[in-house]
Amino acid sequence: MEAVECIKGRRSIRDYTGRDITRETLEEIVETASYAPSWKNSQTVSYIAVKNSEIKERIAREGMMSFVPNQHRVLECNTLMAVLTENGISGYNADGSATTTKGSHWQSFDAGIAAEALCLAAHALNVGSVILGIYDEAAVAGILNTDLKRYSISALIAMGYSDSRPRAPGRKSVPELLTVRE
Repeated sequence: MEAVECIKGRRSIRDYTGRDITRETLEEIVETASYAPSWKNSQTVSYIAVKNSEIKERIAREGMMSFVPNQHRVLECNTLMAVLTENGISGYNADGSATTTKGSHWQSFDAGIAAEALCLAAHALNVGSVILGIYDEAAVAGILNTDLKRYSISALIAMGYSDSRPRAPGRKSVPELLTVRE
């Protein structure tokens, strides 16, 4: 799949078939996503793939802040991918001082790039995904045994195969998006 086709063709997929995403496919997706750029090539992003139905049930019940659509996505997806970022590295010098006025903003920026790279890599392999924004980080971290002093759970991504492809929502025009100063 060509890059432009992949970017323009990817959609947030919220309904899944029962087809399993194999470990090999997950590894290929993560290996591809590992090429996402990061702050000073710090590569602070890592992933936890949750396939276990009991763990997904706990996350849906305790970690989705009673937001029913996300509870359904977690229960129905084949794999719930937690995107972790190591704290205090992106945007900082070796001595811990902020490199720019943006400070820890770069950690979220790196996580966003990595999450989109993961979703595009999945799409290229016909695996659907949707980034879930409403969740209780502390609750999910407790369920996944993640140390929040060292890592942030920057995103949760529901993944699975789908029988359908939603239509693309409208997009702003280039003149609305682009200002060129010459």
